[in-house]
Amino acid sequence: MRPFGVEEELLVVDAVTRRPLASAEGLIARAGPTGRHRLTAELQQEQVEVVGPPCTTLAEQLAAIQRGRFLADEAARAVGGRVVALATPVWPGLPNLVPDERYRRIQQHAGLLADEQLTCGFHVHVQIEDREEGVAVLDRIRVWLPTLLALSANSPFWYGVDSGFASYRYLAGSRWPAAGPSEVFGSARAYEQRSHALLRSGAPLDEAMLYFDARLSATYPTVEVRVTDVCMNLAHAAVLAALTRALVETAARQWRKGELPPSVSTAVLRAWTWRASRFGVDGLLVSPADGEPVAAGPVVADLLGLLRPVLGEYGELDVVRTVVDEIVAHGSGARHQRQAFARDEDPSDVVDVALGIGTPNRPQEVRAGPGTGPADAHEQAQAG
Repeated sequence: MRPFGVEEELLVVDAVTRRPLASAEGLIARAGPTGRHRLTAELQQEQVEVVGPPCTTLAEQLAAIQRGRFLADEAARAVGGRVVALATPVWPGLPNLVPDERYRRIQQHAGLLADEQLTCGFHVHVQIEDREEGVAVLDRIRVWLPTLLALSANSPFWYGVDSGFASYRYLAGSRWPAAGPSEVFGSARAYEQRSHALLRSGAPLDEAMLYFDARLSATYPTVEVRVTDVCMNLAHAAVLAALTRALVETAARQWRKGELPPSVSTAVLRAWTWRASRFGVDGLLVSPADGEPVAAGPVVADLLGLLRPVLGEYGELDVVRTVVDEIVAHGSGARHQRQAFARDEDPSDVVDVALGIGTPNRPQEVRAGPGTGPADAHEQAQAG
């Protein structure tokens, strides 16, 4: 079972007004011992990133996400705030840059794009044997990334306005010069050559600004899948991570068996991802089987069918299927945000719902080894 870990970007809000709170630096400074988790600053003062430890089971991953959010929220409370799993800001008003030299260079380079960029993603790292395997995986998972985005969609609002999108975070992030779907690379050498060509252009300032939907990590021996929104629901987040891990393992097996990656152009794949960003699971998704828009349910079922052997081996199939069916039937975070806002058209209601669903009020230990099988994960997922 490949180890996998997640990085969650969370919004920081005022504990009373529920408006965005520019306190990331103070939050991190006030954080107590975080054990195997790390709290780090991102571009804006109104967000914080939680870097979780490597895990091997779905139940362990769920516990890690719960604990990471609790630790971040505990630190936020110390500065009069809370953290909330919303992928874009619900309130109007621009954010405040973290006073870091690199972030200042990005702001000078990107202008308004950086000034208004306050988005929270969910990045899943899955261990690979080497960079050749990693590129083989990237080439084979790319057609399924729009489906993962649709399942995670949790950003319908953009600074006080309903964007009309299920994941406006994805659309906002797509404006960066090296963002979005990548082409089929074919080899690690080709991946490096194309990355260097982008960097030579001067549009992305450094390797960290190669914001592909999925990429090789520059820090860890992992594939980093970056396409998804941070999920409001804890169980949704853990299951998205498990789906991503199973997709990576499935792609690696396809490569070892000599199966070629699907020949879908980057331009076509960008259109598929746009649809997923626009409608999430509440509209039609493009089926990787034939490139035609169909209801989300059958596309998600095809993904589960592809991953069934790996999910079955890992003992995760029943839990994953239960949670994914719930998302398709009842909607992702985007639908729940809109339902909350529709009651009184008050952004505070959206924040309150997200706090209730996704911010734990008690610490959670990360469990490992025996006793962290699918039954435990299902119990924790239901509680989450």
